[in-house]
Amino acid sequence: MVKARALNQLAFAFEAPRPATHAAALAGSDARIAKMVGEALNSDTRPREVIAAEMSVLLDAEVSKAMLDAWSAPQKPGHNISHGRMKALIAVTNRFDLLDRDLREIGAAVLVGEEIHTVRLGHLKSKIAELTAELRAVERMAEPIERGRER
Repeated sequence: MVKARALNQLAFAFEAPRPATHAAALAGSDARIAKMVGEALNSDTRPREVIAAEMSVLLDAEVSKAMLDAWSAPQKPGHNISHGRMKALIAVTNRFDLLDRDLREIGAAVLVGEEIHTVRLGHLKSKIAELTAELRAVERMAEPIERGRER
C-alpha cells in the first residue's frame, strides 16, 4: 500500500514552550508516544520493513517491522520505544516536527541543522539592541572631558 507523504507536518512554533510542572502533566505520555510513532510511520511512503532496516543501520541493532508495529500500538503499554530508537525513527522519517511537539510538553523545542544560525542571529540582534540602548543612555549622561583648561 502506497502512503502519501505527510502534508500536515507542523511548522516551527515561535511561542516559548512551558515546562510541565503540575501533577500528572505527563500522564499518558506512553500512549502519546506510541501514537507519535504511528504518525511518523504512517506519514512515510516507504514500507515499514525499509524504515526498520534504515533504523537498524543507524543503531547497529536489529529493528523489525513487528517491533515498529508494537511501538506504534497505544494499547500495548509493555512495548514502549526507547529514546535511542525514537531518535533513529525521527531521523529516518525526517519528522522532527513530531519530536518538537513532544518535547514542548517539557518546555523544550527542536532546531534542525542550520536553523541554529537563525536563532543565533536573533540572539545577536537582541544583544546589539541592548548595547545600543545602553550606549544611548551613556551618551545622554556623558559630558566632554576637559582637563588642564581653566573655565
